[in-house]
Amino acid sequence: MKILVVNCGSSSLKYQLIDAETEKALAVGICERIGIDGRLVHTPAGGEKIRMEADMKDHKAAIKYVLDALTSSEYGVIKHLDEIGAVGHRVVHGGEKFASSTIITEEVIAGIEECSDLAPLHNPANLIGIRACQHLMPGVPMVAVFDTAFHQTMPQKAYLYGLPYEYYENYKIRRYGFHGTSHSFVAKRAVQLLGIDSNNSKVIVCHLGNGSSVSAVLNGKSIDTSMGLTPLEGLIMGTRSGSIDPAIIEYLMKKEGMDIDQVMDVLNKKSGVLGLSGISSDFRDLEDATAEGNEKAIMAVDVFNYHVAKTIGSYVAAMNGVDAIVFTAGLGENDKAVRKGTMSYLGYLGVEINEENNNTRGKEVELSTPDSKVKVYIIPTNEELAIARETVALLA
Repeated sequence: MKILVVNCGSSSLKYQLIDAETEKALAVGICERIGIDGRLVHTPAGGEKIRMEADMKDHKAAIKYVLDALTSSEYGVIKHLDEIGAVGHRVVHGGEKFASSTIITEEVIAGIEECSDLAPLHNPANLIGIRACQHLMPGVPMVAVFDTAFHQTMPQKAYLYGLPYEYYENYKIRRYGFHGTSHSFVAKRAVQLLGIDSNNSKVIVCHLGNGSSVSAVLNGKSIDTSMGLTPLEGLIMGTRSGSIDPAIIEYLMKKEGMDIDQVMDVLNKKSGVLGLSGISSDFRDLEDATAEGNEKAIMAVDVFNYHVAKTIGSYVAAMNGVDAIVFTAGLGENDKAVRKGTMSYLGYLGVEINEENNNTRGKEVELSTPDSKVKVYIIPTNEELAIARETVALLA
């Protein structure tokens, strides 16, 4: 069976066509600038990257271009659309309604719409992609895989805020967590590398990128994670502030004459390492600036590393120990300075690092030495493969 994995953003659409038997990607690509002008970047396995400008007035048009690319006689990878057995859709927020992946029905779509208040930038775009695929691929099974589902195993003591309980009862204000597909995929792989029973394991996953989160995975289940009601909580990120004293919001509104929308724009788009450094949200730019001795760049990276290490420490306490710490996602997989800076705080755990292995970029490798009391790995995430696996499991 071949599975099309679709990840819709507000103006973009990422996709992969995966052979479920070999778990190999037959093609990968992205549609960008949807609703503006449109660009498709399509790469068949073993082939050249194809770039084309295309009129994509909406996501339905983008999906049409994707399907045309997949079946193209020139650079396609299948002859007919009926070779696609199912479509797996990434959906950001499932609230408490969805604790696992599910086959998409009208009832499920209604449930995703109800969760849109919790992810107003993401869920509506995810729904547009679902509707577009249903229109262009009638009869093909569709599956929703939720970013929040993996973290639905968190206990109340981890997900409740210190607010009047009625706000949770009435509005479901609680911590949900995100990047769940990635955390689940990487934690399972870590247990395989450790060669231990998943039901007797303690793994901390550091999904570090422009959006970053850390999770504590005890016996194969998420028991805590750094993001909360929204992806704004937790670590300092590329442009997001992460956790702050909530009184700062009122303080800024009074001092700067801002309204709530303006403050939230600052917290989401102008903060994080971008706000601290005044240079960039891209750690590659910060690395270059650091090499030139830029003090604000050095400070921003130090603050980021400190917050990651502090969160790791809190999750060691939450699980009363740890077997492995894993770095994943764009930053975690590729930035040796961030990994080294974070791990420099972990000597109390008996962590010892192989400096040569830490030079690795984007490949699975053990970073810890044989004498290290805690194993440390780079494990590249593969959210698309995880979505494909969930899709196949539901349709089996």
